[in-house]
Amino acid sequence: MAILNVFINFIQVTMPHSNIFILTDPASELSIPRNRVTVYPIQGEYSRDKLMLQRIRSYIAFLQTRLEKHSQMLGHVSHYIFTDSDVVVVDDLGHIFSNYPNFHLALTFRNNKDQPLNSGFIAVRGTFDGILRAKAFLEKVLEIYSSRYMNASRMLGDQLALAWVVKSHPSFDAKRFTRPQPFMKEICGTSVLFLPCASYNWTPPEGAGQFHGMPLDVKVVHFKGSRKRLMLESWNFYNSSASANFPDMLCLILRSGRTKYDF
Repeated sequence: MAILNVFINFIQVTMPHSNIFILTDPASELSIPRNRVTVYPIQGEYSRDKLMLQRIRSYIAFLQTRLEKHSQMLGHVSHYIFTDSDVVVVDDLGHIFSNYPNFHLALTFRNNKDQPLNSGFIAVRGTFDGILRAKAFLEKVLEIYSSRYMNASRMLGDQLALAWVVKSHPSFDAKRFTRPQPFMKEICGTSVLFLPCASYNWTPPEGAGQFHGMPLDVKVVHFKGSRKRLMLESWNFYNSSASANFPDMLCLILRSGRTKYDF
């Protein structure tokens, strides 16, 4: 719960008008009595070896409910961003939808030959067409996941399936992943915006010999694995005084991760 509360804390600082939905197993009986936070149970298979597969299914199920309710919105558009719970949002992400007005779904990429896409951040434009096409894209990912990568269903299957769907498109140039610059491409009828992990899904270095510096425009920090201790540390630092700010906090994260294994 500590990680989940920090996740919520940062969003409510950087994007205070956002509504937060926690997609979860109905059997968890999770309760989070906080403003603008809704626990959203979705039926599924939440065993540890099927967790990543269920995550994609949950995204699809959630988008289906948004489609069904879209006619009730009376012209109001709410955009959606799916993230892991071990991320910290350090900037308002609304600019993604205004600066790139033509995408349906956004993914984050890195220069990694086997796993160029990270599924810890997926943005969906909240128009009817945006939700419909994003859902269709994720359904294709689920199809590939189920047919090709079930042996990796415990951890990396979703990322391998994402990469297969994107890289198998006849005109896609995988060299685009080597340059940390946003770009767009139509994949399976969906307009996909590719955002660099360096800004929108940055993972702090950890341990001796892992110092790679820090991008200047980090907007989302992803505390994978044992880095979660830094997530709690970062909130404690940010919340410790009125003078604390995000640049100082990011420097703390970088310094703490760098020295974890230095003796």
